[in-house]
Amino acid sequence: MRLICILVLALGAQASLADNANEITQYQVERLDDEILVSAQIAFELPAAVEDALVKGIPMFFVMEADVLQERWYWYDKKLVSAERHARLAYQPLTRRWRLNVNTGVGRDSGLGLVLNQGFDTLAQALIAIKRLSRWKIADASELDSNQKYRVNLRFRLDLNQLPRPFQIGALGQSDWDIEASSSVTLLPAPK
Repeated sequence: MRLICILVLALGAQASLADNANEITQYQVERLDDEILVSAQIAFELPAAVEDALVKGIPMFFVMEADVLQERWYWYDKKLVSAERHARLAYQPLTRRWRLNVNTGVGRDSGLGLVLNQGFDTLAQALIAIKRLSRWKIADASELDSNQKYRVNLRFRLDLNQLPRPFQIGALGQSDWDIEASSSVTLLPAPK
């Protein structure tokens, strides 16, 4: 009985370590001229089920969301600015190359935002590009009062809603498909 309890505790600790494997590091927000910029590094491991689906030609959609909040003591924090960045990763079996499309529109539509298309020889190279976020403009400085401090929430996740319907049903509630990380930092008032 004692051995069973120890095994259950060990498996629970191992599962909690696996849940904490996804995190946002080196997260910083800066005011530069007339822009609010976000830089971050996302640490995550691609689960075997997701990698298997990618190799079979199913594209995966990753979403980066940034929200600028004004803290209020009397009510919920007020959301002032919200920005999204979408990355579509797909394997092309005929050329044996990985294709990464990054855009600021919603999902498959690029909207009027910036679109970046890159090709990679290996999955590892494509994942490095997804994991690195460098000077992403989330707002104009004119939208925020330069004398106040704000909280900037950053969230990274695998968007299961963009998958083909059979994969959505099969992935629902399975931890193999959970890739999510979030963090928050304070944007200080501009120096005078």
